[in-house]
Amino acid sequence: MASITSLAPPPGTESRRAVPTGVLLVNLGTPDAPRTPEVRRYLREFLSDPRVIDVPALPRFLLLNLFILPFRPARAAEAYRKIWTERGSPLLAHSEDLREAVQAALGPGIPTVLAMRYGKPSIASGLAELHKHGVDRVIVFPLYPQTASSSTGTVLEKVYAEAGRFWNVPKLVAIPAFYDHPGFLEAWTAVGRPVLERAKPDHVLLSYHGLPERQVRKSDESATHCLASASCCEAIASVNRNCYRAQCFATSRGLAAGLGLAPDRYTVTFQSRLGRTPWIRPYTDIVLAELPKRGVKRVAIFSPAFVADCLETVEELAIRGKETFLAAGGEAFTFVPSLNTHPAWVDTAVSLIRETLT
Repeated sequence: MASITSLAPPPGTESRRAVPTGVLLVNLGTPDAPRTPEVRRYLREFLSDPRVIDVPALPRFLLLNLFILPFRPARAAEAYRKIWTERGSPLLAHSEDLREAVQAALGPGIPTVLAMRYGKPSIASGLAELHKHGVDRVIVFPLYPQTASSSTGTVLEKVYAEAGRFWNVPKLVAIPAFYDHPGFLEAWTAVGRPVLERAKPDHVLLSYHGLPERQVRKSDESATHCLASASCCEAIASVNRNCYRAQCFATSRGLAAGLGLAPDRYTVTFQSRLGRTPWIRPYTDIVLAELPKRGVKRVAIFSPAFVADCLETVEELAIRGKETFLAAGGEAFTFVPSLNTHPAWVDTAVSLIRETLT
């Protein structure tokens, strides 16, 4: 893959570049501070989204205000305090570093702005900044490798709504899910291979953010395939092309091939479940507790649903996941950091944008 310092505009794109174009990188979001009031405000915005808690408005309101917001913000604030840095939230810091690297590669002619779906900087402020640059076309880059209504879907819905507030509505072009993009898989391989060579784990977990099973089934327009059999995610086909779980397994197959992991050397798991309804399985915390009973004493864990380290990777996996594994009898736990601003990932992000410019 070409170095980011040597990327040139693809042949034949010069005329299209005459249309002022900007890039909007969008990630999930973060509270402003690791304190209960700020976390409560963030969670209220996040969990009020009907694409996140996809139940009717009244039950969602009652669930949020009677069972979640009175209790969860304090616990979440404590978790955020464990990972907060001098620059604030790791997710925000890593995302801003990525924005700077992408901007440097693209050059000043294509302004690149960071936005968060929830919290600050907002999508509205990001679009307003691009508007100040005179942008008529916006490349929307949801930083989610695998697609889901509660991640990519809500980002695009919000971008469309906010862009529609401008009198001259900009043209919007979205970068699609990149779960099997060769550059994305190569970037994870570049990050993970040296870690595995040092750690020499008995087994590897590839842990993805979970989803309620009902949301996976809703992505299946045939209503016959998703979660209907144990083999439903073994390949991507037209019937499950929008299935988040199937895309996670596709990422895992590609990453395992790049790392030279045999099928019995790794397990795909899902984390971060909320509530009592069934979420897609197997669950990361349960598998971590079971592995030592199967003779696995050394484990390494990746999080290929995230391109930047955040609460779900650093606190949930690197801290709590380690505690779970060691308490169950494990001896060595290795957390593989996310892509963050690894040069191979920056190259891939720039390539995805360049491909969209053509």
